[in-house]
Amino acid sequence: MTPDPTVGGSLSWALWYTGEIFFKWVPGAVVSLVGSAPAGTNYPPPTAITAPVSAPQVVDYLQTASAPGVYDSLFQSWSSFVALSILFTLGMSILIIYCCVRMFQIRQMERRKFAAAQQTVVAQDVPKTQLRWQHVLEEANSDNERSWRLAVLEADIMLNELLDSLGYKGETMADKMRGVDPSNFRTIDLAWEGHRFRNRIAHESNLTALNPREIRRIIGLYDQVFREFRFIE
Repeated sequence: MTPDPTVGGSLSWALWYTGEIFFKWVPGAVVSLVGSAPAGTNYPPPTAITAPVSAPQVVDYLQTASAPGVYDSLFQSWSSFVALSILFTLGMSILIIYCCVRMFQIRQMERRKFAAAQQTVVAQDVPKTQLRWQHVLEEANSDNERSWRLAVLEADIMLNELLDSLGYKGETMADKMRGVDPSNFRTIDLAWEGHRFRNRIAHESNLTALNPREIRRIIGLYDQVFREFRFIE
């Protein structure tokens, strides 16, 4: 079979050549080694190969070296070997693909479980935190002074939860924030300003005059703190 320079022809030639090796040369060699002329027959021994030979000469040699009829029978049924090998290859390929898919799925499940184990309860509750923050923004943008106070108080509660999730300890929020390393908490000054404003409206509610611009500015401080740690999106 002459090789075809096209891609399809090259593939066909490669398949044909592979078939020749695995279903003619290899079986022929096996037949020559274990199926040579049986004892007690008068078949002459094959002539040893002492010089370079071509591929057709190798086939002819194997044919003459094998027992009578064995090599011809193998060649006649070599298409059956091809069909069986294709079925076996397909079956093994399906099994390999299935194993690879299952391994990928198991690894994905392990990664998700590991990531879940590394997250705090607060971090896992992102949707609820986001809804709470949306409610804070709605209160801050209302025209009701009572809603403004509630917005600041709720934002400060969320700040306390953030400090807890980051591992800061203390009896009060001030104690927790005093233990903050500014290099790990870039918006700590904003957190302090928001917390001090919260204390003012909590303890001097009848004396502190509120205006919407100041409320929105304070809520903006909390917003920057929360976004630094992706507490809100």
